[in-house]
Amino acid sequence: MSNTLLNIQGLSVHYGAIVAVKSLDLHIAEGERVTLIGANGAGKTSTLKALTGLLPISAGQIRFAGRSTQGAAAHDLLRQGIAMVPEGRGVFARMSVVENLQAGAFLRRDQAQIKAEIDHWLTLFPHLQRRARQPAGLLSGGEQQMLALARALMSRPRLLVLDEPSMGLAPIMVEKIFEVIDRVCGHGMTLLLVEQNARLALQVCQRAYVMDSGRISLQGAAKDLLDDPLVRAAYLGE
Repeated sequence: MSNTLLNIQGLSVHYGAIVAVKSLDLHIAEGERVTLIGANGAGKTSTLKALTGLLPISAGQIRFAGRSTQGAAAHDLLRQGIAMVPEGRGVFARMSVVENLQAGAFLRRDQAQIKAEIDHWLTLFPHLQRRARQPAGLLSGGEQQMLALARALMSRPRLLVLDEPSMGLAPIMVEKIFEVIDRVCGHGMTLLLVEQNARLALQVCQRAYVMDSGRISLQGAAKDLLDDPLVRAAYLGE
């Protein structure tokens, strides 16, 4: 596929003697929204960490924009265009909201545009605008998730990787976060999403992979998996 942005083939990841990911194949086309769903411990986060250079791979190959990512550190992959918002958000607690956003753009040199984009995100997230000069550690969980998302987007990534963006958030905050994700992806952003709310993930994405015990057990169009009896029973609480 000529428009494939991410291509993972035969990926295996180990934690000592434990195999977290086993011979995983996954691909994402430019501009596509893809979700990876599965039970806790299925290997979803390990897959994301291997993709973003935070975990070494035991076997297989990851290619991004036609280039192998083998041996690349996380900051190198960010430079190539892969930005991840980790589970737990990972904001810089002692830095202000604005400083966190500036940190997201540390690879860029277009200062005027950086300032304009910071203003854009603060306008889009009024909660952050009101607390722009406060340390990020004082924000609520939902506000930190907004900040982490905006900070990742400040790098202008080609691929946005999100790990459990709704975890621990009130429903109104989840709605706001996914509204922004939907808007960003509507402008062509490519998305790889791991999300505990499988129904929400399948509703916002075009394709889905189901992961079970480190392997892909099912894949297909997200709308088809929403109607799949096995998926509904195992992951949608029906």
